[in-house]
Amino acid sequence: MSQLELLSSVKAHGGWIKRYRHTSQSVKGDMVFAIYLPPQAETQSVPVLYWLSGLTCNDENFTQKAGAHRMAAELGLAIVCPDTSPRGSDYPGEHESYDFGSAAGFYINACVEPYAQTYKMYDYVVSELPQLIEANFPVTDKKSISGHSMGGHGALICALKNPGQYQSVSAFAPIVNPINCPWGEKAFTGYLGEDKATWKEWDATSLIEHAKERLPLLIDQGEADDFLVEQLKPEALEVACEQAGHPLTLRRQPGYDHSYFFISSFIDDHLEHHAKALQ
Repeated sequence: MSQLELLSSVKAHGGWIKRYRHTSQSVKGDMVFAIYLPPQAETQSVPVLYWLSGLTCNDENFTQKAGAHRMAAELGLAIVCPDTSPRGSDYPGEHESYDFGSAAGFYINACVEPYAQTYKMYDYVVSELPQLIEANFPVTDKKSISGHSMGGHGALICALKNPGQYQSVSAFAPIVNPINCPWGEKAFTGYLGEDKATWKEWDATSLIEHAKERLPLLIDQGEADDFLVEQLKPEALEVACEQAGHPLTLRRQPGYDHSYFFISSFIDDHLEHHAKALQ
């Protein structure tokens, strides 16, 4: 583990939450991630759930607010939480808004300069980070993926674009159709350019039709979410799944908003969903 720098270690529910820094080849700079190792990891290898966080977040939001560690310990499930974006660059305008640049990497591979140099979060999440985790921790090669909002978008596209790599996928309030919402249009223009035809490669709703694997989707969406109508549009994914015959469980939760109060209320269901597929 010489390539990993331990930043912190905290015991929780018999396991350990650890934060590490390492130099990433994908983003050409230092990245930080958190990992929860359940108590079972002391004697055996355990499967991994990758969690992708949303706009303005980093690796700590989920570990501090989701309340996932009790159930993860019970299920024998490791959880890896990467950061949302490359850090350390200082491109013009990169830090000026919450929905582009810093903390808004959107889990895609940018092709517009200067972001094409370092904004390769898709490569980092799908390839580099799992290889690092599997080489340095007591985990199996079985993995699942989940996330919230922008991270829910990331989880969906990672699973849809990589058949066979993930045992299961779920999301909380995901941006399911970024090519048709303000958040996505802004990010995709800045990272991918003006050719909207190329955007579909990074849009879950567009990917459903030709998905090579019909991995069931579990999605929770709060009905009191302020971003529901303009940004999230779960009905677009619902229609696409119905037309393609893709299994989707979309649970609309009355009264719940976009926050981690919502996530913590239903995270146990998602962990059990993933543990069933992984074990």
